[in-house]
Amino acid sequence: MKLFVPSTGLGSTLATIVALSCVPATHSLSSAVASSRTSPYTVPPPLPDHGTSPAAPSDPSEASLLVRAARGETDLPRTPVWLMRQAGRYQASFRHYSEAVPFRVRSETPEMASELSLQCVRQFGMDGCIMFSDILTPLPVMGIEFDVIRGTGPVISTEVRTLEDVRKLDDQYDFDGKVPFIRTLLQNLRSHTEGKCSLVGFVGAPFTLASYTIEGRSSKNCLRTKKMMLSSATDGGALPEFLDRLASMIGAYGVHQIECGAQVIQVFESWAHQLSPDDFARFAKPAAQKAVRIIKEAHPDVPVIYFANGGSSYLEMQRDMGADMIALDWAVDLAAARKILGPDVPVSGNIDPRILFGSEDQIRAEVRRCIDAAGGPGKHLLNLGHGVMQGTPEAAVGWLVDECKRYRR
Repeated sequence: MKLFVPSTGLGSTLATIVALSCVPATHSLSSAVASSRTSPYTVPPPLPDHGTSPAAPSDPSEASLLVRAARGETDLPRTPVWLMRQAGRYQASFRHYSEAVPFRVRSETPEMASELSLQCVRQFGMDGCIMFSDILTPLPVMGIEFDVIRGTGPVISTEVRTLEDVRKLDDQYDFDGKVPFIRTLLQNLRSHTEGKCSLVGFVGAPFTLASYTIEGRSSKNCLRTKKMMLSSATDGGALPEFLDRLASMIGAYGVHQIECGAQVIQVFESWAHQLSPDDFARFAKPAAQKAVRIIKEAHPDVPVIYFANGGSSYLEMQRDMGADMIALDWAVDLAAARKILGPDVPVSGNIDPRILFGSEDQIRAEVRRCIDAAGGPGKHLLNLGHGVMQGTPEAAVGWLVDECKRYRR
């Protein structure tokens, strides 16, 4: 096999880009790297615009619109926009890498992760660039090992089911030692986005990371986690302690991202749909509040956005998360959400991602409808109510971003 060596920085890290696809899925990333150094696979050559920065806005003041919206400013000239999963497989330029290189190699090789973060911003001109990474990325700092298997998704090999398991976890969070690529990635991205758009970092919320770990992989019913909830009064409080430890780590990780260059942090409660309102109040909310509090105490001027996917049935319980902004999923009417949360709670969202499979006219009309429901241009932060779906036409993303930028006060 021929090994392509890009001339834009990727070549320096090719020693770690090895044939992980040839290694059994049960191996960890580190063991896969160690056992397959002699079997390099084909790394795709760089695309023509690889390594280039996004274009600067014609009005320099618009480079900070996303940060200002996330802080709660409502006198903006237009509504800023970014999209969850804006760096994703709907883009041909993204698939150029994703079809050739395993996920953790892509996300943990700073030059490649930078390129994947920037592609969509260069192409569509979003107001925010979110780093290409994963909510599970910081788990190894606690001694929790995982991999991302093509066709399966995340698989966590470290078992955490009892109080004894929880107390074995590391509580010394060496991010630069265990996940050093995050600092390089965010510094790279900040150098590319400064004066052009806002740099968004992100963390997974404690309940979501706990559930992933307890289940060992994605789960439809979250039964192991539910059983730990039910037994929390008799098993010594294994789940509450695990959530509390995760909250400390996640808060520290958010602080670390800011100190590496992130200008906004979004907290993803990706498994909120697994929670009843009572379970949210008892388990997920206190832990998420702690993580947010740690970030805000360290960096009070950096906005934090909280997103509970599937949590719109208990939206009223999210008013006091401590975050600067609440991101809404697509299952709630934005105007109704405004009434539930109150006028003083900034919001983000919340177009149904499936709208992007419609016509140009339908997409542009939905953008205006969503902005109007939030109070008009410049009154909220436009996003989808979940991530961009695989198979979404690239042109549709372009129409959404363009219409948002056109619709002004």
